[in-house]
Amino acid sequence: MHANFIASISSTSRRRGGSTCQVLLACCFTLTAIVAQAQDTLRIGSKRFTESYILAQLIAQTAAPHTPVEVLPGLGNTAIVYAALRAGSIDAYPEYAGTIAQEILKDATVTSMEAMRERLKPLGLGVDVALGFNDGYALAMPADKAEKLHIRTLADLSVHPELRFGLSNEFIGRADGWNGLAKRYALPQKPVGLDHGLAYDAVTAAQVDVIDIYTTDAKINHFGLRVLADTAAYFPRYDAVILYRLDVSQRFPAAWAAIKKLAASIDESTMIAMNAKAELHNQNFAEIAKAHLAGASAGASTRPETKSGFWQKLFGPDFLRLSWQHLNLVLSAVALAVIIGVPLAIVVASHAGARAVVLGICGVLQTVPSLAMLAVLISWVDSIGSVPALIALTLYALLPIMQNTCTGLAQVPTGLTLAGMALGLSKSQRLRFIELPLSFPTIMAGIRTATSIAVGTATIAAFIGAGGYGERIVTGLALNDKELLLAGALPAAALALMFEGLFELLAARQRGHYGDV
Repeated sequence: MHANFIASISSTSRRRGGSTCQVLLACCFTLTAIVAQAQDTLRIGSKRFTESYILAQLIAQTAAPHTPVEVLPGLGNTAIVYAALRAGSIDAYPEYAGTIAQEILKDATVTSMEAMRERLKPLGLGVDVALGFNDGYALAMPADKAEKLHIRTLADLSVHPELRFGLSNEFIGRADGWNGLAKRYALPQKPVGLDHGLAYDAVTAAQVDVIDIYTTDAKINHFGLRVLADTAAYFPRYDAVILYRLDVSQRFPAAWAAIKKLAASIDESTMIAMNAKAELHNQNFAEIAKAHLAGASAGASTRPETKSGFWQKLFGPDFLRLSWQHLNLVLSAVALAVIIGVPLAIVVASHAGARAVVLGICGVLQTVPSLAMLAVLISWVDSIGSVPALIALTLYALLPIMQNTCTGLAQVPTGLTLAGMALGLSKSQRLRFIELPLSFPTIMAGIRTATSIAVGTATIAAFIGAGGYGERIVTGLALNDKELLLAGALPAAALALMFEGLFELLAARQRGHYGDV
């Protein structure tokens, strides 16, 4: 979609001198088409952990017979997914009652569904469809070590300051997370941030002693962990529900009626078994959801699970879709950076002060961490997905393109410029016939570097639902699935090598052209 968008802008700007009004009209028409398409599709989001992926698939597959559905998986923590819901980038996502009260409404006293509905209604949101199970927060540690130290409750941790805590970053920052827990139980430990997908391997490898877990995690028993009792009842209930935009029931009445039938359809043992299929048997989230909806008993099946091998993951059914999304993001971002960067560099190239300021700003942008940049852009454009991802990739691609354009123009021999002036060429003619042709190899080197940066950075875009090969990397990180991580990283590396080969062929052809001359 973005490639077509860029093409329409480029072709419009070339016709009749590149009218700004025409460019703006092309942008408006394209954005209108995007919005119209989005209005017809029910978009289901998910957070970045196993259970949320599965629940999002359950909701989507339930609605699919009645309306077009799009799943935006692994969008991030509560703040990002909730922001996406408020902005209309998604229509619904699986959430938990305790999280709604503590993190969204900022009021722990709001515990009933009716009270939550009243508080969410002014925001244009609703909560419904209690799925039937509670997935609470808890702390856990290896059972043998807990037995040796006589630790059975959270209070027992207070007399063991030497224990190493590895907690998810979201848990550390949540209102119902570490700070309140440490205060309630007078815990002296200083936790380190650790991704939830890596926590179980870290604790079993004795790299940390205590981790935060979800009580429906399949790996608790698999790795022999002891869940520490919350004797002070610090953690609220986290009953699984669906948080949604209120207009969903009007826009998709048949789909919403079907989704409501999911109420009370999943108990805790069933959810644990479904999580186990993903985390321990490498089953696809969509397949797990399909089996549950078909009436398969996730906990009672004795049929051995079929694990997907590396090649099946690498060339899975999502390969073409992810390849197109990744390629589209890269080409669109680089094209936009060229359209913006080259003319701007031409303008400032001969003015030392302006050149230093513009290149300095681009250099500062280059140092901003990708996730921080995406978080700022999400807030700025009030949306997730490809739009903030495209803006971020374009900003990162500007520096090498502008820097090389300025360098290439500075390297044009003064004598040739003077010769052009002697021939009566105007400034624009000298630029067109002398300076840009001579600068072309250097400018192309900048575009080559920008493309390599865009291919790698585009994997981060999956954290905000922009797709691409990063979608596999994000999911692999959530599941701690090294094969799935490689299935995302290797195609990205192959794409980078492909672009390198294309640029090298172009450079060789250019060298041959000059050799013939």
